[in-house]
Amino acid sequence: MSVCALAREYARNWQNWSNSTLRALFSMNAIDISARIVLYFTIIKEIHSIQIGAIAMPEILIAMQAEPRHISQIREAAAGCEVVFADAPSDAELARARVIIGNVPVDRLAAARQLELVQLQSAGVGAYSTLCAPGRGVRVCTASGAYGLAISEHMFGLLLGLQKRLFSYRDRAGEWCDLGPVRSVSGSNVLVVGLGDIGGAFARRCKAFGAHVVGIRRSPGPCPEACDAVGVTADIDRWLPEADIVFLCVPETGATRHLFDRERIFSMKPGAILLNAGRGTAVDTDALVDALNAGHLFGAGLDVTDPEPLPADHPLWACPNACITPHVSGGLHLAQTHDAIVRIACANIRAYLAGAPLTNEVNYERGY
Repeated sequence: MSVCALAREYARNWQNWSNSTLRALFSMNAIDISARIVLYFTIIKEIHSIQIGAIAMPEILIAMQAEPRHISQIREAAAGCEVVFADAPSDAELARARVIIGNVPVDRLAAARQLELVQLQSAGVGAYSTLCAPGRGVRVCTASGAYGLAISEHMFGLLLGLQKRLFSYRDRAGEWCDLGPVRSVSGSNVLVVGLGDIGGAFARRCKAFGAHVVGIRRSPGPCPEACDAVGVTADIDRWLPEADIVFLCVPETGATRHLFDRERIFSMKPGAILLNAGRGTAVDTDALVDALNAGHLFGAGLDVTDPEPLPADHPLWACPNACITPHVSGGLHLAQTHDAIVRIACANIRAYLAGAPLTNEVNYERGY
């Protein structure tokens, strides 16, 4: 038997052979010292080839910012896999990846021909839903559950700023003037449209401040502790006329586009405040401008707009009772959010490798 054939035979059965068997091979009179060296390295090469062929561990591309603490967590979750960290991956890196963590632009993913799973760093899915269309063979998961703290606090800050006219006072820096009556969260009727992680977190903050909270969700379900009542989308108009504060946080789907159209915006309680943290397309922007300028609404706090980015000459910027932030309430700005995204990603890496159910997997038919 040749040295190579002997090495292959040992490699195929290496887990069942004892060290004494290997020593016996090396002590065979027919094998001189040079041949033994060749045998040793050939065995190692053959074992490596067999392991790689049998396991075929995927390459995981981390296309999002990762702090040192996150890198160790990801490597542990992806043990045995090749993990590549690249904020701006090349086509070659995309082509090798079976799993991508992060929001690589959708049009770039055409290069990812082996792609099986995309774990988004965003709570929304948007155009990424097309990846999991029937026949594509790609699974998409969101980071839903990571943003409740950051976005609810951001939007609650906008609410308080509007109610207390803080932004108007800031706009009048240098003028010592009294801008008149203010509002309170306490005793207000709050309508939360979109009672997911973010909507639920916002509802809890309003409830803690003494508000009466009604939640709207897509499907019927139990009333959470943070709400006094709960309904479905068809119930919006039942509660809308009494709401002092309306908080929107809905995904972008055909059903949610212009959910708040002109008729619904002007059906809001005079002097109400509209907040939008989900998708700008949920609100008819032109109608909102008209409602603000007519004094029908006390104010609007927006972290999302339609269009987005909002052009510098758009009339919404000129509305003194609107406060707009450029879709920054989420992202990786808050450390707790970043940590939560990585925890979700690591859990889904483990689930993918184990063939277990994934967390936050997108339903193509539903759109999120």
